[in-house]
Amino acid sequence: ALWCLMMSVTPTRGCLLDLPWEDILVPHILCHLPLQQLLSLQRVSKSFQSLIQLYLANMRCFDSSQIGPAIPRAAFVNLLKDNEVLQQLALQNCSDWLTDRELLPVIGQNHHLHQIQLKGCAQLSRHALVAISLSCPNLRQLSLAHCEWVDSLSLRSLADHCKALESVDLTACRQLKDEAICYLVQKCSRLKSLSLAVNANVGDVAVEETAKCCPELEHLDLTGCLRVKNDSIRVLAEYCPKLRSLKVKHCHNVAESSLSVLRSRGVELDVEPPLQRALVLLQDVVGFAPFINLQI
Repeated sequence: ALWCLMMSVTPTRGCLLDLPWEDILVPHILCHLPLQQLLSLQRVSKSFQSLIQLYLANMRCFDSSQIGPAIPRAAFVNLLKDNEVLQQLALQNCSDWLTDRELLPVIGQNHHLHQIQLKGCAQLSRHALVAISLSCPNLRQLSLAHCEWVDSLSLRSLADHCKALESVDLTACRQLKDEAICYLVQKCSRLKSLSLAVNANVGDVAVEETAKCCPELEHLDLTGCLRVKNDSIRVLAEYCPKLRSLKVKHCHNVAESSLSVLRSRGVELDVEPPLQRALVLLQDVVGFAPFINLQI
């Protein structure tokens, strides 16, 4: 496709650039090409450079993985400097180069963002989350997994200004405690998906408040939350009838006595029932799982 576009500028053929840029080329042709190839097109001619700049200014979705994790800072700034219509921004695992200095201008001029992915962006600060909360009132999905700079004050700002949130990933945000999670779910009662995984500070208080405040909750990840116990799982079963999946692996204080109610409702759990676990262990020991007749 890239070769065809380049060939179209030859004098013997109809010129691609004669087509309406905003009505045809940008929404119907360029949108089907990988971003990396579009950037290469800028080297064809000054007209192509202008066309690609127009495309970048009207781009609704930017995903850094389409270019590669090691984007030069200056290149990222140049790519999005004229864009004010972004709806989705994915910058996962850009810790080598992404700081507040590069991100804040993009957030500040894009008020229509409804999906932001910042997983593993370790060089940002709490100011990034505050900027998101103030600039993105329509935010629906936010991933802050492995962003240990997220603190309770910045999360409160998010909860105060982005009440339409439906999905939040706070995996390994280790500064957060029960109080911060409670404030978030009290303000953002539309949550359908929440991850609190790998957070030793999260316990029953946060889980119970999530259950009572978020009746639409469908997915909850508590992997490695060592302070979570059976009582909060029972509250979850009582208050969240739409729950579809629950992850409690490595939650050593959560037992089958509380999970059985969810299991009977068809909720997907990441731990096996006790009998099945025993059979798996037996199979590992003897090399096969024999038929067992249990009489009670």
